[in-house]
Amino acid sequence: MSESVRILLVENNPADAQLLREFLAEVENTDFELVRVERLGDALQRLGNERFDVVLLDHSLPNAQGLETVTRVYKQGAPIVVLTGLDGKTLATNALRAGAQDYPVKGQIEAPLLERSIRYAIERHRSEEMIEHYAYYDRLTDLPNRNLLYDRLQQAILAAHRENKLAALLIADLDRFKEINDALGHQFGDQLLHQIGPRLKATLRESDTVARLGGDEFAMLLPSVADAGAAIEVASKVLKALEDPFLIAGLNIQIEASIGIALFPEHGIDADTLFKRADVAMYMAKETRNGYALYSAENDPNSSHRITLMGELRRAIVEDQLFLLYQPKIDLKTGHVSGVEALVRWRHPQAGIRMPDNFIPPAERTGLITPLTVWVLDKALRQCHAWHQEGLNLGMAVNLSRRNLQAQELPDQIAGMLEANGVSPADLELEITESSIMANPVRAMEVLSRMTSMGLQFSLDDFGTGHSSLAYLKKLPVNTIKIDKSFVTKMVAQAEDVAIIRLIIDLGHILGLKVVAEGVEDRVTLDKLIALGCDMAQGYFICRPISAEELTRWLRSQPDPLNGGNARVQRNLNPEH
Repeated sequence: MSESVRILLVENNPADAQLLREFLAEVENTDFELVRVERLGDALQRLGNERFDVVLLDHSLPNAQGLETVTRVYKQGAPIVVLTGLDGKTLATNALRAGAQDYPVKGQIEAPLLERSIRYAIERHRSEEMIEHYAYYDRLTDLPNRNLLYDRLQQAILAAHRENKLAALLIADLDRFKEINDALGHQFGDQLLHQIGPRLKATLRESDTVARLGGDEFAMLLPSVADAGAAIEVASKVLKALEDPFLIAGLNIQIEASIGIALFPEHGIDADTLFKRADVAMYMAKETRNGYALYSAENDPNSSHRITLMGELRRAIVEDQLFLLYQPKIDLKTGHVSGVEALVRWRHPQAGIRMPDNFIPPAERTGLITPLTVWVLDKALRQCHAWHQEGLNLGMAVNLSRRNLQAQELPDQIAGMLEANGVSPADLELEITESSIMANPVRAMEVLSRMTSMGLQFSLDDFGTGHSSLAYLKKLPVNTIKIDKSFVTKMVAQAEDVAIIRLIIDLGHILGLKVVAEGVEDRVTLDKLIALGCDMAQGYFICRPISAEELTRWLRSQPDPLNGGNARVQRNLNPEH
């Protein structure tokens, strides 16, 4: 059976149009339906009313403005192959930046090249759509993620304020989910999470939103409720819906949940406050085992816990309870270690080793993230200098948070630490995320611009999961992009992840950026990344995060990182790593 591809050809030259028809007729096993228009206005009208798989667009249409033509067609949503009589790298790069997927030159086009350009454009466009989709939807459940829920909550707040109504945010956490993962394995846990969404949706209205926030945490947005009682009634329905067992691999699995409820405007008038207070209420429900809890300022045990935790963290910074581990990044072309990423841990006197997820988010909310980041930077730069003194010329990467990027004093602080530790700015890479910039983009870009002028390097972390990855990438002063591990860890089993990774690598290279894959956990994944042309990688297969002393020994022993050469180091790892 022949494949059908519908093409809109925007070409005013009849001879060129006929030649393209003849080339497409040579392609076997594909039925190309070619619809030709001569003017941009006609093309935009057809694209607004009809579906096309790809657009072949003449770069030199009459009454059109060159690359602006590409931009206008790109907004219609179809993939674009630009046809031009000019052969220039700069022009080609600008066309790709404007939204084109490929840029064949007239006079050099033959049937195989034209077919390849069309298929590449369609595949790349689909990959772009997937990236955009996963910026707002959870990869496992395909429910809205935190980004999309946050946007919808902000819209609900505006509407409720305008109409003098109430809105409710419910956050649900599955009880004892870890026990299911531990007993049956993460694969079965993922199957359970996948079944949760339909149960929750069945209890809500069409106008409500169910989202997965991450892990075993879900949220429900009710943009309009009559009163607190109505929100409580929904929570009760959700708990009732979860009572029936879930069938996983032939087993009936019982699950319970704890739900926290926060109302606009009673418990908060902005999205951040409602998220925090619904989260507090959820922990109240978990502690009281009542199934659900409405936020109450008078009975907020979790807020005092956070105050205590932050007080302990402040002492931990002063009393040197924190320590750093380092995970190497490998150049996939040479096999050499190109640098390391510094990762902070907390050796708590009573609770033992605390991972960053336990203390970084509350530190971010309270402002304690600033002295914490300064401690990490200073410690990391000291170690970087020590390695350089030993002849190990390693670059050092340190993560920055959202609050860090709003601090006008940060560039001067970093400059002082670089000088004090004898480290060149070129040896420090600061890892940022798009979400860290979105809180105040103008101020963040000012801070980034000052640090860029100092010669610091920047890496865009978690690429593919942010608010608007493709739109912001070309505006940010970054040297490197890091493919989020959620794409990398499943690329062996999921072909669509390979397509997304290929697109990210191609896009990065077009913009002159290095591309790093994080979360490499096996040889097959590493081989695929090398074949795709990825520049660097890090992950457990190469080396786990280890202490400076262990990493020095690892480097001195001349392991072969591309073949899991760190295995003998991993056998001796301390459990706190």
